[in-house]
Amino acid sequence: MNFTPVPWSHTTNIYEINLRQYTYEGTFTAFADHLPRLKGMGVETLWFMPLTPIAVEKRLGTLGSYYACADYTSINPEFGTTEDFKNFVLLAHEMGFKVIIDWVANHTGFGHTWTETNPGHYLRADDGEFVLQHGWEDVIHLDYDNAALRQAMIEAMHWWLTEFNIDGFRCDMAHLVPLSFWQEARVSLDAAKKLFWLAECEEPYYHEVFDATYSWKLLHTLESYWKKQVGISGIDETFFWYRNEFPAAGFKLLFTSNHDENSHSGSEYERLGDAAKAFAVLTCTWAGMPLVYSGQEAANTKRIKFFDKDFIDWEAGFPLHEFYKKLLHLHSSNAALRGADEATLTMRVSTDNNDKLFGFLRKNGHAEVLVFLNLSADYYWMHLTDERVEGTFVNLFTDEPNDVTKNRYFEMLPWGYYVYEK
Repeated sequence: MNFTPVPWSHTTNIYEINLRQYTYEGTFTAFADHLPRLKGMGVETLWFMPLTPIAVEKRLGTLGSYYACADYTSINPEFGTTEDFKNFVLLAHEMGFKVIIDWVANHTGFGHTWTETNPGHYLRADDGEFVLQHGWEDVIHLDYDNAALRQAMIEAMHWWLTEFNIDGFRCDMAHLVPLSFWQEARVSLDAAKKLFWLAECEEPYYHEVFDATYSWKLLHTLESYWKKQVGISGIDETFFWYRNEFPAAGFKLLFTSNHDENSHSGSEYERLGDAAKAFAVLTCTWAGMPLVYSGQEAANTKRIKFFDKDFIDWEAGFPLHEFYKKLLHLHSSNAALRGADEATLTMRVSTDNNDKLFGFLRKNGHAEVLVFLNLSADYYWMHLTDERVEGTFVNLFTDEPNDVTKNRYFEMLPWGYYVYEK
């Protein structure tokens, strides 16, 4: 069966919400105060990390992992009530946002309601004990050979659609769950409402069901570039792999941070150093769907704790609000940046400094976006030698026009970037 993405997904961007850490209160009501700011910044799709209650048994830290579910059809009281989330989604929809939620189908926490009511839903060891896998000590794994488990999981997903009218799912570790289950789930849920489906995996064949998959390989390549383990050719090779292994009609989610990376590996500044902003430009303008994580607009540099309260410090304001505002609005409004659209072309452009300069042009009809990234600590004048680039472009960040047919030299500051549109 061929699935097609919802029309709005071609131009959307995603903002990941770590609700526990977002405000001192850590509630839907407190987070709602940030919606006007996020709307102004150009955010279009809100992705909530799991909203289900967290299991107490074998809980890690004081509050436990979002991903150790205790009940699939309840709201974590830490965040508010069922009515609170209903009101939040209504407000978000009125403001033009889409709302997607994290869905953890591979495992539950110890003490999930099913361990008592439906223990047959779980994998069991020879001694009858629940099965732990992947070194995760606070969760137990479900058995997808069990048809009753599949039906119960789909019914739970329907509950969130029926109760709250959500717009899609981000499916945690989707590749650990059989693709056949996801197909069943999508057929069932899409019959009620066409949804957006994002898989946390990097398996090309999962696009048989999912609209979008992750880009871990790109992130790790960018980190390797900062560590001087690969050159620009390494970035090109990664994009070549995506272009050849993944379907053109599928989205790649592009990011420099998310909850896993920030908590376990560090903020983008720790992992990407001085290249962090240039790579943020790349992820917002290359072929794909950009993701911004909670606190990136505040230039957050700390690792946010995963199992304990550690709310984001907004006291310094939002120094990158305008930076992301420009990029997110451009992504949503310029046809050249449409994702998963065969009419959109992405091509690398040549300069006289291709070992330091990553340049590319994206086109869709008459719309064009031209990007230059200086991936070095050197100051230099770059000569654009690619004759395919011509005409007048407007600098996204200064609003100044530049006729590149005549002026083909660009002053490149260390780790600097240009984004031009026409």
